[in-house]
Amino acid sequence: MFNKVKNLDTAFQQLRQYCIIWMLVCSGLSLYTLSKTFSLLQASERRVYILSSGKVLEALAGDRKENLPVEARDHIRTFHQYFFTLDPDEKVINTNIGRALYLADGSAKRLYDNLKENGYFSGVISGNISQQLEVDSIILVMEHYPYYFKCWSTQKIIRPTSVATRSLVTEGWLRNTGRSDNNPHGFLIERWVTLENKDLKVEAR
Repeated sequence: MFNKVKNLDTAFQQLRQYCIIWMLVCSGLSLYTLSKTFSLLQASERRVYILSSGKVLEALAGDRKENLPVEARDHIRTFHQYFFTLDPDEKVINTNIGRALYLADGSAKRLYDNLKENGYFSGVISGNISQQLEVDSIILVMEHYPYYFKCWSTQKIIRPTSVATRSLVTEGWLRNTGRSDNNPHGFLIERWVTLENKDLKVEAR
């Protein structure tokens, strides 16, 4: 009788150990599943699908801090290309300048007003002149806010009889603003000035 009770007690202890081990295994699996599901959910939230020309493209969303220098340089490049890319067409000039002015403060508007008052844009139209700009390099200082930049560009002025290549160097500061369709990077160029704008060469056509 005593042996039977002892065997029952041993069996109960073993059963209890198995149950505890099974519960620990189940808890571990549940925690692993929850953590894996959470990480997969976070990864799927970072995926963005873009519809372009009838094709679905996948993009990854990231923290703005990771891409801040890239976005800032692209903002500077886009502004300069809009402001200095001109064709002998009033509509093209107004469209490009209008887009550029959304990306900068009153310093860009003042330069535009001065050029317009001096008949620069009228001369572009009447002289059948095209103007193209290629940004060569940008220095960006992100240690202090607002962010200082200096931009080196090559400007081509195409006339019916010649092509002039000019060096253009500008500087300014960037501050953060809200993103919009007109300002997708969410920056505004401030205190923008031209440091250098000189001829490099003139070639006959």
